[in-house]
Parts: sequence; C-alpha cells; structure tokens
Amino acid sequence: MRTVVMKFGGTSVADATAITQLISIVGRALESGAAPVVVVSAMSKVTDRLLGLAEAASAGRTDVVRDGLEELSSRHRDAALRLLGTSSGPLALEIEREFAELGAVLHAIDVLRHAHPRALDRVAAAGELLNSRLVAAALREHGLDAEFVDARSVLMTDASHGQAAPLAEPTREAAAASLLPLVAARRIPVIGGFVGRAPDGATTTLGRGGSDYSAALIGAAIDASEIQIWTDVDGMLTADPRIVDEPRLVRQLSFGEASELAYFGAKVLHPSTILPAVARNIPVRILNSRRPDVEGTSITGSPADDDRPVTAIACKRGVTVVDVTSTRMLMAYGFLRRVFETFEHYRTAVDVVTTSEVSVSVTVDDRRRVPEIVAALREFADVNVEEDMAILCVVGENLRRRSDTASRVIGALAAFPLRMVSQAASRRNLTMVLADSAVPDAMKHLHDELFEMAVRS
Repeated sequence: MRTVVMKFGGTSVADATAITQLISIVGRALESGAAPVVVVSAMSKVTDRLLGLAEAASAGRTDVVRDGLEELSSRHRDAALRLLGTSSGPLALEIEREFAELGAVLHAIDVLRHAHPRALDRVAAAGELLNSRLVAAALREHGLDAEFVDARSVLMTDASHGQAAPLAEPTREAAAASLLPLVAARRIPVIGGFVGRAPDGATTTLGRGGSDYSAALIGAAIDASEIQIWTDVDGMLTADPRIVDEPRLVRQLSFGEASELAYFGAKVLHPSTILPAVARNIPVRILNSRRPDVEGTSITGSPADDDRPVTAIACKRGVTVVDVTSTRMLMAYGFLRRVFETFEHYRTAVDVVTTSEVSVSVTVDDRRRVPEIVAALREFADVNVEEDMAILCVVGENLRRRSDTASRVIGALAAFPLRMVSQAASRRNLTMVLADSAVPDAMKHLHDELFEMAVRS
C-alpha cells in the first residue's frame, strides 16, 4: 500500500474555500490508489492571534481576550457551517468545548498575570486541534471516510515547552497504534501538526515551522512512501520571488541541497523538516494547493542528473558579524575552543565561520544574547561587531563537481564588497556575507549570471 502523508499549511486551510480544495486534492490521491494521512496547520494567522490573546491575558486585558475568543470561535463556526451546512451541529459543539477549555487557560493566565510556557503551549495548540477536527468532518461530509486523530496521541515529545524535541521510538509506537489501523482499513486519519504530548501528558508544541516537521516525523514513524507539503507556491524556486522577478521552479533536488537552502533562508521548508525523511530515505514533494496540477519540487536522496551549475540561491538577512582577535598571541592554542564555547554557553548558533592568521569571524542571526557574548569574549580577545549584514548562499551538488562554478559566482559579485566568503566541507554551498542593503541587487545580478545567461546561451 502506498501511504502518503499530505501536510496542508495555514494558507491551504485558511477558510472553507481552501478546505474545499483540500478535499478535492485528497480525493484525487485516493482515486490514484494512495492511502492518505492528512496533517493540517491551524487556519492562517490563528496561532499568532492565540499567542496575542495569551499576552493580553498576562496584561489583564480581559476585554481583548473576550473579543478575541469570540472572533476566533465565530471564524471556525462559520467555516463549519459553510462546509457542513445543517450537519454542522456536532462539530459546533466540539468547537464550543475547545473554546471553553481555551478560555479557562487564558483566565488562569489572567489571574496569575503570567503565561507559563506550559500554558502557552496549550493556547498555541488550539488552532491545530480545532482545524484537524474541522477538516476531518468536512472530508466525511463529502463522502470520504476520515477520522480526527488527536496529535497528542501520536507525537510524543520531551517537556521543553515551546520548542519540544520529538521522541522517535515512543512516536513510532504511538503511530503504529493510532494511525496504522486506520490506514489499513482505508480510512483517512486527520491530525494537527505542530502539537505533541510530553511524558507527563501535558500539551507541547514543536516551535515555528513545526507542522511541516510533524508531517515528516509522522511519515518516518509509519514508513510512508512519500511526504507531501502542500503550500501556496509551486515548489522550491531558484531564488526568493520577493527579490528576483520570475525565478525558476526547481523540479528536483537532493536532501542535502534542500537542507542548505532551508537553513539559509528559503521559506518553503522549515530547516528541520526533512531530517526525519532523510533518516528513512522518504521522498518529500512540495506542491501548490492552489495549482494542484503543477509538478512541484521533488526532494530525494539523489541529486538531479543534469549539468546546471547550481540549484538555487537563498539569503538570510539581518545577520550580525562578530570578529574575534586573540590579544595574547596569534591564534594561541585553545583560542578557537574558547570562542565557540562562549557561543555555546549563551545558546547562540553560528552560521558562517572564516578564520585568518589573527582572528576568527562568525555570523549570527539571533542577536538577543550578543551583548553578553561580546562581554564574555572580551575577557580574552578583542571583539568587533558589525550589524545589518546578510548571507547570500549559492547551493548545488555541482559546486563540487565543476571547479569553475565558485570562481564564476565570486566574479559575478565583483561589484559588491564581500565581507566573508566560506565553502562548507561538503562543498555543496558557497556562502558570502555582505551588507544587507546590497542583497537585492546582488541576488538579481547573481541569478541572472547563473540562470538567465545559461538559458540565453
């Protein structure tokens, strides 16, 4: 049996119209002989709204909480009525119960004037719990045998509220118990992404991008044939469409290329999404729910067999460069260890690293603890900080096969002063750090050199 995990993001389940399209897509999958497992996000913007209500409750703004709950409840009841018509009564009661529980949590936050991470997780999870119930009922109303499955009975995590880490083996056991019997019976499990359960039974969330991650975790747990990420774009593109006009669709790329592009700013995938798929060698396909006939992007263990110089360009903006120079002797023994231990101590990830005879330069995109890091580094080094920088990253398996590509990339950016240049050990990416203000022109120029000129020639 070909089991396919089909994950639908917020814009693909934003309202009754979007959910109607989802029903059509799932129906087509069934007709093709696939056994779908449907994973859904909250309706578009709902999670942000819920967290805003938690913040309002912490500040004692009961009127804002009351109005917000009514607005969100109305939005879900409205969608239920449009999708189910006169059959929406039982679902309306479930929606009412969920909002009553949500209201109780927000009231507790109001009384305490503090939102504990555990309470925040329960609030944030409500969007997925509501929408998975709604989608399951809508599928049934349209003649598809679907069943709501509470994500907290499938995705087992640790107790790190707000950014919970999945527990692979318990999740595999839970999925075998709750999902596989439904799949075997040709029923469609519908589960909310992003949400899990801690060992003590508390609701947890996986953090932003967690719905994609959930889909990959579930796919790995049930040994799915394919994981599909349904979104509002045609797939992975050769560059950010907000910067480059008419970038090209990348039809196939490797797991390694996709990981690099996601990490360095490609918005289609969360960086962690494909790791469970990689572990099980499960193909991931990115598809457009608004244009389901478009081929999309296939991500597999093997790179595409073609002669393109690179696969795509990504950028990460708003980064900070930290230069660290030894004050005792040139790159003294233990110096680099102390530098990176400092970043580790303050739980701040480093993206790009370059070294010279006298110093090491790194980039970070999380500035929250930079002042503390700088103070600690200055105990044994001179430190300089440069803000408003960006990383431009060129990714492609052919970077290591074609010796001329790296020089071509650097040559194309001759007019743009580069602050740092680095190539990873895998030789799959080439990263350049430059002023954030230069990114739009630099990316357009580089894209023209690597993609448009190749077509014209």
